Amino acid sequence: MKTMWKAALLAGAAWGATCNLAVAQEKPAAEQSVGVEEVVVTARRREETLKDVPVAVSAFSAAALERQGASDITTLQQTTPNITVQVARGSNSTLISYIRGVGQQDPLWGFEPGVGLYIDDVYVARPQGAVLDIFDIERIEVLRGPQGTLYGRNTIGGAIKYVTKKHDDETALKLKGTVGSYNQRDGLIAASTPLGGGLSVGGAFAVYKRDGYGKNLTTGAEQYNKDVQAGRLSVEYAPNDDLFFRIAYDKVVDDSNARHGHRELPTLTGGYKVLDTYDTQAGLGDANHVETEGVSALATWKASEHLTFKSITANRKGGTQTNIDFDGTPLPTLDVPATYGDRQFSQELQAVYADETFQGVFGVYYMNSQASGEFDTIAGNLGVAIAAAGKVNTRSFAVFTDVSANFTDRFKVSLGGRATQDKKTGTVVRLFYLGATKTPWQGGTARPVLQTRTNYTASKTFSEFTPRVSASYDFSDDLTGYVSYSKGFKSGGWDMRGDAFLTPQTVNGYDPETVDAYEAGLKGYLFDRRLSFASAAFRSKYKNQQVTTQVAVPSGIASSVDNAGASTIWGLEFEGTARFTPNLSSTLALGYIKAKYDEFERYDAVTGTIVNVANLYGFQNTPEKTANLSATWTGELLGGRLAVTPMVSYRDKYQQFEQPLPTLDQKAFTLVDLSAVWNAPGGRYKVSLVGKNLTDETYRIGGYNFGVATYNNSVIGFYGPPRSVSASLEFNF
Repeated sequence: MKTMWKAALLAGAAWGATCNLAVAQEKPAAEQSVGVEEVVVTARRREETLKDVPVAVSAFSAAALERQGASDITTLQQTTPNITVQVARGSNSTLISYIRGVGQQDPLWGFEPGVGLYIDDVYVARPQGAVLDIFDIERIEVLRGPQGTLYGRNTIGGAIKYVTKKHDDETALKLKGTVGSYNQRDGLIAASTPLGGGLSVGGAFAVYKRDGYGKNLTTGAEQYNKDVQAGRLSVEYAPNDDLFFRIAYDKVVDDSNARHGHRELPTLTGGYKVLDTYDTQAGLGDANHVETEGVSALATWKASEHLTFKSITANRKGGTQTNIDFDGTPLPTLDVPATYGDRQFSQELQAVYADETFQGVFGVYYMNSQASGEFDTIAGNLGVAIAAAGKVNTRSFAVFTDVSANFTDRFKVSLGGRATQDKKTGTVVRLFYLGATKTPWQGGTARPVLQTRTNYTASKTFSEFTPRVSASYDFSDDLTGYVSYSKGFKSGGWDMRGDAFLTPQTVNGYDPETVDAYEAGLKGYLFDRRLSFASAAFRSKYKNQQVTTQVAVPSGIASSVDNAGASTIWGLEFEGTARFTPNLSSTLALGYIKAKYDEFERYDAVTGTIVNVANLYGFQNTPEKTANLSATWTGELLGGRLAVTPMVSYRDKYQQFEQPLPTLDQKAFTLVDLSAVWNAPGGRYKVSLVGKNLTDETYRIGGYNFGVATYNNSVIGFYGPPRSVSASLEFNF
């Protein structure tokens, strides 16, 4: 697979050559409907064509996602340059996302994500339950690079926008059923209807069930199974062309079994060996329950031809109860039962103005949130159990603006800025109990505390101004170039695992991190609009990086979160869509990124000094090269319309953690998918066949490293899905 990147580049050259050949052979675009469709996005909080946005944006319509066989948002990892979007280690629906080397691997409460997730412009503060299944949506947008001006805190790497579908003008009903490998059984019902006077109601409910890819050989339970229910309800009211109101409710319940990892090394004692990739011998238990829900209210008033006001109000909450068996054996060597909870309220007010020479958005934002949790570390070889508990309350307030002025018909300049203030209060508790069983915090036997290692409450205020400036020039009606500078920041906080006995400085917390990003891009259309493309070159300076380190020590696990890093990141991106003939189109996405630490400070216990070990460390979840190539052929079949889409995606080798770990780090791999969608005459029903990972590649998406005698050589890996095939039948009324 090491040659796949070269193959991707050759494919790109062939793709372009084929486009040129097709243009030379086909009639002028005016005589045939061959041109690619114009894409409209809301990357700058107002509707614009993709070509006119001086931001690196990938946009995927519901139809495009269907052609890709996308089941949830992790498919974005295959189709978008320089991003990682995957299921967190040891979970089924917790999101891990990186864009251009910036993200968050640790989903523990109190840690902030580096990539913002938005559902209909509502910020989702916590990653639990955020691996969103794709159903009843309009599109998904991926904004790469810091979005601190318009989207604020914790979009330091970028943002993912999940946009749901509005109600149809007429009564609509969709029924869809899917069966597939591993006894997959999915069902979806979606409906909407107008009630008169501009009022309409609608909703969707989906059930996703699948047996596991493997087994828990200790308990007999399914391993890597799926048992998820998701639903949405909404009421929309549009009494006239100037007013629109929407109240929406969504809920996701994940009862899939706890996902235990694969032992990459045999145990030192007990005789437990490495098993098949998806099997485990974990003895902690398989219970797992994740529940997230939210309600939002959108109000839009078009006050005049040029001015629109918008209000977005939202309340969300979530809870998780799960078990993570770090040692993967029936023994309680390193078992972690855990409970998480979160809630958030947010209010955003916007004023959007647009005329022929001036466009802009002005707004204020407020969020009040709490993230809390508790987990035990049951260390059987030490005869103790460690309870770690705490919470973080955050009040965030921001004012922002982003305005664009047309100096000429072709030259535009945009200026923006956001002032953010986060007021945080954190409480951290860490207690030792005798006995390698659950502590009283997790419902275990009541017993006295052996030792209080951490117990403090602290408050801090973090403030930051994040500007953005860009200039764009239309070389023609179809070609636009731009340059930009933007800044993003991720808020500071406290280490919820911090052991004040081992690392007294943990009570001081850690500071925010920032990214200063510079970007130049060229995007637009070529060959009579048979080819649309977007390209970008970027360079970022990443400062005060928050680095989490967990080290096995004789008394347990020492955790430390420090502003240890500073780095330089640069790269290139290209995305294109070509329509060769009315029946044949193709997409290509290429990403290259070079991320290198300039500083990585670590305490040297031998010399008693802080040393720079940047030459020994690297970026996690950041493959140097990514590529995706797909083609779609459409044609008539049995009176209906058939679309066939093969897709090949490549990811270069990457590290699971900052420190290289050959046992866990993933080598380069390629995924091959194929979908076929047949729409019946009149569009009343649809049949789909989807094959994923058809070459049955085995690849890791996460891991834990506690490979010492104290924890019985526990090096654990988590893996992406194997080969699968599914068939769907959809009815539309």
